[in-house]
Amino acid sequence: MSTSKRIGASMVVALLGACATHISEPQPLSHGPNLGRAATTEEIAAWDISISPNGAGLPPGNGNVKQGAALYIAKCQACHGPNGTGKPADALTGGIGTLASINPVRTVASYWPYATTLFDYVRRAMPTTAPMSLTDDEVYAVTAYVLNLNGIIHADAVMNAQTLPQVKMPNRDGFVDYSGK
Repeated sequence: MSTSKRIGASMVVALLGACATHISEPQPLSHGPNLGRAATTEEIAAWDISISPNGAGLPPGNGNVKQGAALYIAKCQACHGPNGTGKPADALTGGIGTLASINPVRTVASYWPYATTLFDYVRRAMPTTAPMSLTDDEVYAVTAYVLNLNGIIHADAVMNAQTLPQVKMPNRDGFVDYSGK
């Protein structure tokens, strides 16, 4: 090995050793990065929009299947396909009886245990290009439409804080509650 290669190899070994020493010994920060500020109570409350399975936290408002159908076409169909059949995003219908198969199809009807979870998810994450942009009435309506697509509620049903928690999802008993509650 030439002298220049030995020097280069020695430098690489020394550098790696220095990096290993630096990485293995965490350096305490003398002070924080001084970024941001503590969130206010109002800011935390605005983000705390979780809906429990029993409907606690559902907002006032309502929506029906017909209203939801129009909203679905305008805001959801491009991703979830006509009538929730999927493509390019996940299908919203079908899949019942597939969970124990090699290729389970997890949809609102086949997998989700609570209708309130559907409301919570739609409100937080949909449409994917503008999450949290739907009004509460619109979320109730889209939820009603998707539940109707899956044959879970009738076409004349109205979803609101009283009716939505009463919806019995097909897979509600398909989960085991280890929470001890």
